[in-house]
Amino acid sequence: MAVNLEPPRPEELLTIAGVRLGIARAGIRKPNRKDLLVVAIDPGAHVAGVFTRNRFAAAPVVVCRDHLGRGNAIRAIVVNTGVANAGTGHAGLESARAACAAVASILDIDDHEVLPLSTGVIMEPLPLDRLVAGLPACRDDLAPDHWASAAEAIMTTDTVPKAVSRQTVIDGRTITVTGISKGAGMIQPNMATMLGLIATDAAVGPDALGYLARHAANRSFNAITVDGDTSTNDTLLLVATGHAGNPLIVGEGTAEFGKLAVAVTEVAQILAQAIVRDGEGATKFIAITVDEGATVKECMRVAKAIAHSPLVKTAFFASDPNLGRILAAVGNAGIEDLDPAQVGLELGGVTVVERGARAASYTEEQGKRAMQGAEISMRVTLGRGVETATVWTCDFSYDYVKINADYRS
Repeated sequence: MAVNLEPPRPEELLTIAGVRLGIARAGIRKPNRKDLLVVAIDPGAHVAGVFTRNRFAAAPVVVCRDHLGRGNAIRAIVVNTGVANAGTGHAGLESARAACAAVASILDIDDHEVLPLSTGVIMEPLPLDRLVAGLPACRDDLAPDHWASAAEAIMTTDTVPKAVSRQTVIDGRTITVTGISKGAGMIQPNMATMLGLIATDAAVGPDALGYLARHAANRSFNAITVDGDTSTNDTLLLVATGHAGNPLIVGEGTAEFGKLAVAVTEVAQILAQAIVRDGEGATKFIAITVDEGATVKECMRVAKAIAHSPLVKTAFFASDPNLGRILAAVGNAGIEDLDPAQVGLELGGVTVVERGARAASYTEEQGKRAMQGAEISMRVTLGRGVETATVWTCDFSYDYVKINADYRS
């Protein structure tokens, strides 16, 4: 059961001029479910991507990097769920390339203008015949308002589809941003999320778009964790079609870039937080802010040390104020010159630790009450500087084990 997360309303998802989406039930892994998506992109658009740093990167990630690296225009994206096409060696690469060729054939574009994305079970061969057979249905279904259906088509263990839209005004032009993502387990992204696609009708130069993709990912998908495992398939694609008619945004230091970055990052953060809210077996959504750090990097490091700790996560599931586990995680984050006597901790506005020790005013009853809500905030102060970072995570419940024990059945 997702934590305070409702399915998106299709009528609230705004179309992006220059982007059409088509969905099919191809039986990639299970029958009678949406599991294949084709995204058609008009000529003149720019596309940027950020990908997993897992050294066992899936075949579609390798092919995406290759196709983007050629500098060609990207005219289509194909996404399948059910099979990740990871750990599949040379045969997996050939399947990913063949999928691109099949999409190119039905859309009359070049093979290298297609980006493949896959998600699902690792080390199983991609059923290419089923994927190819489903492509005509995707082509026939192409429409600009199919964002909600597309969000369903990329789900695996997700219980709720994830999609959102936002708008801003740049140079007198209304700019629209719409995105979808999927993910619920094997979530500790390192450059992206499990799968994410964000599109805008803004006109953005390729260099600025690449910077924007990294900027948004670092403030959203790279600031979440469900279980500390980085997937082989993490991919975030950012598409800018240019149909809004604004003057081309070419530099990240401009006011125009700043306004677009706010809108894109907001969409990315909502999608990333939705992944945590829908974390496998999650019952609580936890925001961990680390303040007074010497650098943002060390603040993020401490926040993730807390968020990754199974002992911390299970304590939150049980609403057990065994909060020494949090201090242990802070001390284990690898900040060699950390002074424990400067560390503080607040939970839900309750002061738990002052100067490295239990606060005189703190009681376990206060801690238990703070941990019982579905949404919990935590603030750790390091007493080392002025930097800050926030990570979003969830608890570990019995259902997390059940879901992952039964994942392939």
